[in-house]
Amino acid sequence: MAQSEGASIGTFTFNGLRTLLGGIVLVPLVILSFKSENKKLPEGEKKKFPFKDVLIGGVCCGIPLFIGGNLQQHAFNYIDVGKVGFITALYMVLVPVIGIFLKQKARFNIWIGVAFGVIGLYFLSIPKGDFSIGKGELITICCSVAFAAHILVIDHFCKKVNNIALSCAQFFVAGTLSVICMFIFEEPKLSEISGAWLPLVYAGVMSCGVAFTAQIFGQKYAEPAVASLLLCLESVFAVLFGWLLLDQMLSQRELFGCLIMFIAIVFTQVPTEVFLKPFKKKNS
Repeated sequence: MAQSEGASIGTFTFNGLRTLLGGIVLVPLVILSFKSENKKLPEGEKKKFPFKDVLIGGVCCGIPLFIGGNLQQHAFNYIDVGKVGFITALYMVLVPVIGIFLKQKARFNIWIGVAFGVIGLYFLSIPKGDFSIGKGELITICCSVAFAAHILVIDHFCKKVNNIALSCAQFFVAGTLSVICMFIFEEPKLSEISGAWLPLVYAGVMSCGVAFTAQIFGQKYAEPAVASLLLCLESVFAVLFGWLLLDQMLSQRELFGCLIMFIAIVFTQVPTEVFLKPFKKKNS
Protein backbone atom coordinates (compact mmCIF):
# COMPACT_ATOMS: atom_id res chain seq x y z
CA MET A 1 0.00 0.00 0.00
CA ALA A 2 2.84 2.40 0.87
CA GLN A 3 4.40 1.68 -2.52
CA SER A 4 1.22 2.64 -4.37
CA GLU A 5 1.07 5.88 -2.35
CA GLY A 6 4.65 6.66 -3.37
CA ALA A 7 3.99 6.27 -7.10
CA SER A 8 3.45 10.05 -7.39
CA ILE A 9 7.14 10.92 -6.88
CA GLY A 10 8.62 8.72 -9.59
CA THR A 11 9.55 5.06 -9.67
CA PHE A 12 13.33 5.37 -9.30
CA THR A 13 13.04 8.24 -6.81
CA PHE A 14 10.79 6.29 -4.47
CA ASN A 15 12.73 3.03 -4.68
CA GLY A 16 16.13 4.70 -4.52
CA LEU A 17 15.32 6.65 -1.37
CA ARG A 18 13.49 3.85 0.42
CA THR A 19 16.15 1.20 -0.21
CA LEU A 20 18.98 3.55 0.81
CA LEU A 21 17.01 4.35 3.97
CA GLY A 22 16.64 0.61 4.60
CA GLY A 23 20.41 0.20 4.27
CA ILE A 24 21.18 3.14 6.58
CA VAL A 25 18.80 1.80 9.25
CA LEU A 26 20.66 -1.54 9.24
CA VAL A 27 24.23 -0.14 9.53
CA PRO A 28 24.21 0.06 13.38
CA LEU A 29 22.78 -3.48 13.52
CA VAL A 30 25.55 -4.77 11.22
CA ILE A 31 28.18 -3.29 13.57
CA LEU A 32 26.48 -4.73 16.68
CA SER A 33 26.04 -8.12 15.01
CA PHE A 34 29.71 -8.32 14.00
CA LYS A 35 30.86 -7.28 17.50
CA SER A 36 28.60 -9.95 18.97
CA GLU A 37 30.14 -12.60 16.70
CA ASN A 38 33.65 -11.56 17.79
CA LYS A 39 32.71 -11.76 21.47
CA LYS A 40 31.86 -15.44 21.02
CA LEU A 41 35.36 -16.21 19.75
CA PRO A 42 38.16 -17.36 22.14
CA GLU A 43 40.11 -14.54 23.81
CA GLY A 44 42.80 -13.12 21.55
CA GLU A 45 41.07 -14.19 18.33
CA LYS A 46 39.45 -11.57 16.16
CA LYS A 47 37.50 -12.09 12.97
CA LYS A 48 37.91 -9.55 10.17
CA PHE A 49 34.75 -8.20 8.58
CA PRO A 50 34.22 -10.19 5.34
CA PHE A 51 33.92 -7.18 3.00
CA LYS A 52 34.49 -9.24 -0.15
CA ASP A 53 31.81 -11.87 0.62
CA VAL A 54 29.31 -9.25 1.73
CA LEU A 55 29.97 -7.15 -1.38
CA ILE A 56 29.54 -10.11 -3.75
CA GLY A 57 26.37 -11.22 -1.96
CA GLY A 58 25.05 -7.64 -1.87
CA VAL A 59 25.58 -7.13 -5.61
CA CYS A 60 24.04 -10.51 -6.53
CA CYS A 61 20.98 -9.90 -4.30
CA GLY A 62 20.76 -6.15 -4.93
CA ILE A 63 20.51 -6.31 -8.73
CA PRO A 64 17.33 -8.50 -8.89
CA LEU A 65 15.90 -6.45 -5.99
CA PHE A 66 16.57 -3.26 -7.99
CA ILE A 67 14.94 -4.71 -11.13
CA GLY A 68 11.94 -6.27 -9.36
CA GLY A 69 11.28 -3.31 -7.05
CA ASN A 70 11.33 -0.72 -9.83
CA LEU A 71 9.24 -2.80 -12.23
CA GLN A 72 6.65 -3.34 -9.49
CA GLN A 73 6.63 0.36 -8.61
CA HIS A 74 6.24 1.31 -12.27
CA ALA A 75 3.34 -1.13 -12.68
CA PHE A 76 1.26 0.90 -10.18
CA ASN A 77 0.97 3.55 -12.91
CA TYR A 78 -1.07 1.14 -15.03
CA ILE A 79 -2.95 -1.36 -12.84
CA ASP A 80 -4.38 -1.49 -9.32
CA VAL A 81 -2.72 -2.77 -6.17
CA GLY A 82 -4.58 -6.09 -6.05
CA LYS A 83 -3.61 -7.07 -9.57
CA VAL A 84 0.04 -6.06 -9.03
CA GLY A 85 0.11 -8.10 -5.83
CA PHE A 86 -1.39 -11.18 -7.49
CA ILE A 87 0.89 -11.21 -10.55
CA THR A 88 4.00 -10.42 -8.48
CA ALA A 89 3.18 -13.33 -6.17
CA LEU A 90 3.34 -15.73 -9.11
CA TYR A 91 7.02 -16.04 -8.16
CA MET A 92 5.72 -18.85 -5.93
CA VAL A 93 5.31 -20.86 -9.15
CA LEU A 94 8.51 -19.60 -10.78
CA VAL A 95 10.78 -20.42 -7.82
CA PRO A 96 10.25 -24.23 -7.86
CA VAL A 97 10.20 -24.24 -11.70
CA ILE A 98 13.53 -22.38 -11.94
CA GLY A 99 14.79 -24.57 -9.08
CA ILE A 100 14.39 -27.64 -11.32
CA PHE A 101 17.04 -26.23 -13.68
CA LEU A 102 19.28 -25.52 -10.67
CA LYS A 103 18.90 -29.16 -9.54
CA GLN A 104 16.73 -28.16 -6.56
CA LYS A 105 13.98 -30.74 -6.15
CA ALA A 106 10.67 -29.53 -4.73
CA ARG A 107 8.68 -32.01 -2.68
CA PHE A 108 5.35 -33.31 -4.06
CA ASN A 109 3.31 -31.49 -1.41
CA ILE A 110 5.01 -28.17 -2.25
CA TRP A 111 3.66 -28.38 -5.80
CA ILE A 112 0.18 -28.98 -4.36
CA GLY A 113 0.65 -25.99 -2.04
CA VAL A 114 1.79 -23.79 -4.92
CA ALA A 115 -1.28 -24.76 -6.98
CA PHE A 116 -3.61 -23.95 -4.08
CA GLY A 117 -1.66 -20.73 -3.44
CA VAL A 118 -2.22 -19.44 -6.97
CA ILE A 119 -5.96 -20.21 -6.74
CA GLY A 120 -6.24 -18.58 -3.32
CA LEU A 121 -4.41 -15.43 -4.42
CA TYR A 122 -6.61 -15.15 -7.49
CA PHE A 123 -9.80 -15.13 -5.37
CA LEU A 124 -8.17 -12.80 -2.85
CA SER A 125 -6.74 -10.21 -5.25
CA ILE A 126 -8.72 -10.24 -8.51
CA PRO A 127 -12.39 -9.14 -8.65
CA LYS A 128 -14.67 -11.53 -10.55
CA GLY A 129 -14.23 -11.22 -14.33
CA ASP A 130 -11.63 -8.44 -13.99
CA PHE A 131 -8.47 -9.89 -15.51
CA SER A 132 -6.76 -8.96 -18.75
CA ILE A 133 -3.19 -8.77 -20.03
CA GLY A 134 -1.92 -5.30 -20.89
CA LYS A 135 1.23 -3.22 -20.43
CA GLY A 136 0.93 -3.11 -16.63
CA GLU A 137 0.43 -6.86 -16.41
CA LEU A 138 3.46 -7.58 -18.62
CA ILE A 139 5.63 -5.27 -16.51
CA THR A 140 4.50 -7.07 -13.36
CA ILE A 141 5.21 -10.50 -14.88
CA CYS A 142 8.81 -9.36 -15.48
CA CYS A 143 8.85 -8.10 -11.88
CA SER A 144 7.75 -11.54 -10.69
CA VAL A 145 10.65 -13.19 -12.56
CA ALA A 146 13.10 -10.77 -10.90
CA PHE A 147 11.74 -11.52 -7.42
CA ALA A 148 11.92 -15.26 -8.10
CA ALA A 149 15.61 -14.78 -8.96
CA HIS A 150 16.01 -12.69 -5.79
CA ILE A 151 14.63 -15.51 -3.62
CA LEU A 152 16.93 -18.09 -5.22
CA VAL A 153 20.02 -15.86 -4.93
CA ILE A 154 19.25 -15.20 -1.25
CA ASP A 155 18.95 -18.96 -0.73
CA HIS A 156 22.52 -19.28 -2.04
CA PHE A 157 24.10 -16.52 0.07
CA CYS A 158 22.09 -16.51 3.32
CA LYS A 159 23.95 -19.57 4.65
CA LYS A 160 27.38 -18.09 3.82
CA VAL A 161 27.24 -14.43 4.85
CA ASN A 162 26.09 -12.53 7.96
CA ASN A 163 22.40 -12.05 7.21
CA ILE A 164 22.08 -8.45 8.46
CA ALA A 165 25.20 -7.42 6.52
CA LEU A 166 23.85 -9.16 3.38
CA SER A 167 20.52 -7.35 3.69
CA CYS A 168 22.22 -4.00 4.29
CA ALA A 169 24.53 -4.48 1.28
CA GLN A 170 21.69 -5.42 -1.08
CA PHE A 171 19.81 -2.24 -0.13
CA PHE A 172 22.81 -0.02 -0.81
CA VAL A 173 23.34 -1.72 -4.20
CA ALA A 174 19.65 -1.48 -5.19
CA GLY A 175 19.40 2.06 -3.82
CA THR A 176 22.53 3.30 -5.59
CA LEU A 177 21.38 1.88 -8.94
CA SER A 178 17.92 3.42 -8.45
CA VAL A 179 19.34 6.85 -7.55
CA ILE A 180 21.57 6.81 -10.66
CA CYS A 181 18.49 6.03 -12.78
CA MET A 182 16.55 8.69 -10.86
CA PHE A 183 18.91 11.45 -12.04
CA ILE A 184 19.01 10.07 -15.60
CA PHE A 185 15.30 9.40 -16.21
CA GLU A 186 13.42 11.54 -13.68
CA GLU A 187 13.36 15.06 -12.29
CA PRO A 188 13.14 14.64 -8.50
CA LYS A 189 11.66 17.60 -6.65
CA LEU A 190 12.27 18.17 -2.96
CA SER A 191 8.69 19.39 -2.42
CA GLU A 192 7.23 16.17 -3.87
CA ILE A 193 9.64 13.98 -1.90
CA SER A 194 8.83 15.76 1.38
CA GLY A 195 5.12 15.33 0.59
CA ALA A 196 5.61 11.57 0.37
CA TRP A 197 7.82 11.28 3.48
CA LEU A 198 5.47 8.94 5.36
CA PRO A 199 5.22 6.23 2.65
CA LEU A 200 8.98 6.59 2.10
CA VAL A 201 9.84 6.13 5.78
CA TYR A 202 7.41 3.25 6.20
CA ALA A 203 8.62 1.45 3.06
CA GLY A 204 12.26 2.11 3.96
CA VAL A 205 12.15 1.06 7.61
CA MET A 206 9.38 -1.57 7.72
CA SER A 207 9.38 -3.04 4.19
CA CYS A 208 13.15 -2.92 3.60
CA GLY A 209 14.77 -2.74 7.03
CA VAL A 210 12.43 -5.22 8.74
CA ALA A 211 10.56 -7.36 6.19
CA PHE A 212 13.31 -8.01 3.61
CA THR A 213 15.85 -8.64 6.39
CA ALA A 214 13.47 -11.08 8.09
CA GLN A 215 13.10 -12.80 4.70
CA ILE A 216 16.86 -13.47 4.59
CA PHE A 217 16.83 -14.89 8.14
CA GLY A 218 13.80 -17.04 7.31
CA GLN A 219 15.30 -18.40 4.10
CA LYS A 220 18.26 -19.65 6.10
CA TYR A 221 15.98 -22.38 7.46
CA ALA A 222 13.28 -22.77 4.76
CA GLU A 223 13.32 -24.23 1.26
CA PRO A 224 13.08 -21.53 -1.45
CA ALA A 225 9.71 -22.84 -2.71
CA VAL A 226 8.22 -22.84 0.80
CA ALA A 227 9.67 -19.37 1.48
CA SER A 228 8.11 -18.00 -1.73
CA LEU A 229 4.70 -19.33 -0.68
CA LEU A 230 5.01 -17.92 2.84
CA LEU A 231 5.98 -14.52 1.43
CA CYS A 232 2.70 -14.48 -0.50
CA LEU A 233 0.85 -14.37 2.81
CA GLU A 234 1.41 -10.60 2.75
CA SER A 235 -1.72 -10.42 0.57
CA VAL A 236 -3.71 -12.35 3.18
CA PHE A 237 -2.46 -10.20 6.06
CA ALA A 238 -3.14 -7.01 4.09
CA VAL A 239 -6.79 -8.00 3.71
CA LEU A 240 -7.15 -9.25 7.30
CA PHE A 241 -5.57 -6.15 8.88
CA GLY A 242 -7.70 -3.94 6.63
CA TRP A 243 -10.71 -5.73 8.11
CA LEU A 244 -9.46 -5.60 11.73
CA LEU A 245 -7.96 -2.10 11.83
CA LEU A 246 -9.68 -0.12 9.07
CA ASP A 247 -13.17 -1.70 9.19
CA GLN A 248 -12.86 -2.77 5.56
CA MET A 249 -15.47 -5.39 4.69
CA LEU A 250 -14.32 -8.84 3.59
CA SER A 251 -16.28 -10.30 0.71
CA GLN A 252 -17.06 -14.03 0.50
CA ARG A 253 -14.63 -14.22 -2.42
CA GLU A 254 -11.80 -12.74 -0.29
CA LEU A 255 -12.60 -15.02 2.66
CA PHE A 256 -12.52 -18.01 0.31
CA GLY A 257 -9.15 -16.83 -1.02
CA CYS A 258 -7.74 -16.55 2.53
CA LEU A 259 -8.97 -20.07 3.35
CA ILE A 260 -7.37 -21.54 0.22
CA MET A 261 -4.08 -19.75 1.01
CA PHE A 262 -4.16 -21.23 4.52
CA ILE A 263 -4.71 -24.72 3.07
CA ALA A 264 -1.78 -24.12 0.69
CA ILE A 265 0.57 -23.36 3.61
CA VAL A 266 -0.64 -26.42 5.54
CA PHE A 267 0.08 -28.63 2.51
CA THR A 268 3.69 -27.45 2.34
CA GLN A 269 4.27 -28.29 6.00
CA VAL A 270 2.85 -31.82 5.91
CA PRO A 271 5.66 -34.42 5.54
CA THR A 272 5.77 -36.08 2.12
CA GLU A 273 5.45 -39.52 3.76
CA VAL A 274 1.83 -38.71 4.70
CA PHE A 275 0.93 -38.46 1.00
CA LEU A 276 2.89 -41.57 0.05
CA LYS A 277 1.55 -43.80 2.88
CA PRO A 278 -1.67 -44.93 1.10
CA PHE A 279 0.30 -45.90 -2.02
CA LYS A 280 2.86 -47.84 0.03
CA LYS A 281 0.08 -49.83 1.72
CA LYS A 282 -1.40 -50.78 -1.64
CA ASN A 283 1.95 -51.94 -2.96
CA SER A 284 2.64 -54.04 0.12
